[in-house]
Amino acid sequence: MAASVGTIRAGIEPLVIAAGADLEDLQIQQAGRREIVRVFVDRDGGIDLDLVSELSRSISVLLDEEPLSSQFAGTFVLEVSSPGVDRPLTEPKHWRRAMDRLVEVELRDGTTVLGRITDVEGDVLSLEVTEGKSSISKSIPLSLVELGRVQVEFNRTTTEGAEDGH
Repeated sequence: MAASVGTIRAGIEPLVIAAGADLEDLQIQQAGRREIVRVFVDRDGGIDLDLVSELSRSISVLLDEEPLSSQFAGTFVLEVSSPGVDRPLTEPKHWRRAMDRLVEVELRDGTTVLGRITDVEGDVLSLEVTEGKSSISKSIPLSLVELGRVQVEFNRTTTEGAEDGH
């Protein structure tokens, strides 16, 4: 018997919310005689290791107790982490949390826009898009967006933090 994602989600989500985070995703995968329970959490300002550790301990206790423990036929391994940079941006909170990041935006009409998020106001995404040697601002209603992904930048230069020596 495989554990029910819906039942486990319903059991642990109040705990995640009480800790000030959002339950972004929950995956349960069979691995031999045990199941791997992957819990992805996030919040505005990001997730730190202290919160991941706290949630891991609390969720583990919940999963070891009835009624959730009866969801597992055998043992389970719990993994708690943030969704990571490759997570698709699908909700306004995802876009807001990627503020100032370079993103590739696939629009519903099949076109793609590459730009840096400068604002997310309601359901409108604002990007700074480089065209040639200049930058322009573009506002895109999120209703026109099919998918967005943060682009990894290894050599980004920024003036942020320059005044305080960082």
